[in-house]
Amino acid sequence: MIIGSHNARPVASLAIVSALAAFLGGCETTGFSFGGGSTSAPVTNEPGVAPEMPATIRSDEIVGRWGLASYQNPNDRARTEAMARAQCKQPYVISAGSSGGVVMHLADQATPQELRLKGSPSGKNYIGPAGPTPGEQDREIVSFDGRVLVTRFIDKDAAVRYGNMVYVRCAPRA
Repeated sequence: MIIGSHNARPVASLAIVSALAAFLGGCETTGFSFGGGSTSAPVTNEPGVAPEMPATIRSDEIVGRWGLASYQNPNDRARTEAMARAQCKQPYVISAGSSGGVVMHLADQATPQELRLKGSPSGKNYIGPAGPTPGEQDREIVSFDGRVLVTRFIDKDAAVRYGNMVYVRCAPRA
């Protein structure tokens, strides 16, 4: 069979696509055989889960005693910071965890636990349990200047209930 020059490119493209389809088809593993038994367990990769990135904020930077308050309306932030500062009589304590994290409460949990400070490719920082970033139990660090920490829960229900959490440092840095 002789292929004219005006047909060579489409025929070559079809050959490449066919070879690629055959190659990729051979890579597919379903884990089932027609004999009724399973030949192997299917391999599942979790999409979008990247290795944990370090945060740009260190856990020792947020360990300490904090006045705590929250707001929903961004116009209330300054007033809320003053309210948080007044809460230093009964501070919220963020302590150092035994494996490099910080001990804080998750949303709706009575017992604090060690959480990690996690970074992200977008440059945002999060506080939460080990796992994907941002995870449903994480809170985003909206801002932090060393004296005032503002966080917001990722979970929409928790974010509505708790609003923007404002932590104001009670004691000068050591």
